[in-house]
Amino acid sequence: MTTDRWQGIEKVVVVGLGITGLSVVKHLATRDKKLDIRVIDTRENPPGSEQLPQGIALHSGSWNLSWLLDADLVVANPGIALATPEIQQVLAANIPVVGDIELFAWQVDKPVIAITGSNGKSTVTDWTGQVAKATGLKVGVGGNIGVPALDLLTLDADLYVLELSSFQLETTSSLAPKAAAFLNLTEDHMDRYQGMEDYRQAKLRIFDHAQSCIVNAEDKQTYPDQNNKHLVEFSLTDSTQFSVIDCDGIEYLAMNGKQIIPAAELSLVGRHNVANALVVLALLSQVGVDIEKGLDALKSYNGLTHRCQVVADNRGIKWVNDSKATNVASTMAALAGLELAGTLYLLVGGMGKGADFSQLAPVLDKLDLQLCCFGEDGDQFMSLHPSAQRFSSMEEIIQWLSPKVTAGDMVLLSPACASFDQFSNFMARGDAFTELAKAYA
Repeated sequence: MTTDRWQGIEKVVVVGLGITGLSVVKHLATRDKKLDIRVIDTRENPPGSEQLPQGIALHSGSWNLSWLLDADLVVANPGIALATPEIQQVLAANIPVVGDIELFAWQVDKPVIAITGSNGKSTVTDWTGQVAKATGLKVGVGGNIGVPALDLLTLDADLYVLELSSFQLETTSSLAPKAAAFLNLTEDHMDRYQGMEDYRQAKLRIFDHAQSCIVNAEDKQTYPDQNNKHLVEFSLTDSTQFSVIDCDGIEYLAMNGKQIIPAAELSLVGRHNVANALVVLALLSQVGVDIEKGLDALKSYNGLTHRCQVVADNRGIKWVNDSKATNVASTMAALAGLELAGTLYLLVGGMGKGADFSQLAPVLDKLDLQLCCFGEDGDQFMSLHPSAQRFSSMEEIIQWLSPKVTAGDMVLLSPACASFDQFSNFMARGDAFTELAKAYA
């Protein structure tokens, strides 16, 4: 780490507590140079406040502009938009505003793999980490998924694999991944961005200092605007470095036209997961990992909790938790290629984040479906399918449908919305569904 990053920095204000904010405070508190660390959280009772180290001042329930404007550095939680008036005042005063990933970039001295995209990034991040571990490497996996990036630095890993959201990338300017992937771009977070191009530019920051840029040949919006980058392409349909090829009627994952494994040997189902597997191979190949050693792990990986996860299977009825589907494209990916003997009971709704749900209608039209709408923006789904019914809660839906479901049916929570209207996060929503599924299955 270069020491000049911290030259002249004595007073640091951390904005936003929770898991990420705590990781920032702990990281700052362990620095050799004694820093004056203060924390601001506009919530009355910020989560994690009881875990703050002694001597760290906390201002909660509102902003504290005098603290902000007196700081040498402000470290903002990714949930706080740079457009927030108080943060704009800090920037206008020429006080740097960074996030936890920028602090991670200042210190990390081992290779980093970084992954962004509107959908699939958690699966690709976790899968990449699992395959890398299977080859014998010590791997730190985290960022926007699981463990905060700064906490990973205590592992002294051989390789770090980070999921990065557009929010995290907005405040990151120094990260230099050995390999970075931009999986896809679909409408999301339109309540935070001025439009799709604004959202895209935030995600493209992942490539600013990347050695290899993994891009989706079927989604040109994932390509960096600069043409001097080292690109590695993946595609399900085109002939690219990482692609799917047909040999005697069998589909293979291929690297530069060379067969690696049959696609059918992947434990994860769905075409989108074949594409995700190609990205895992692309990322690991770019950091010099011996892929051959990790092929068993690639094949046996069975996915993340809350992502198309079968949580109960009783009397021929599958209950599937896809709570991680917080936008339309995620739900469409879950529905793609779904083949059922019976009826699909699809649970949708929550906080819509200004999204347009109309593109779901033609997909839903092809299914034997009962659409169950709940949450703050549940009404926005009611016109999408003639079967749509409105409920106040997930529990009310499960109570209503449990006497009706029969063998061959599937109950799928894939909400296409954020969870914050009724749950603390998508994990809590998925856990609640899982409990209900187990109780009623």
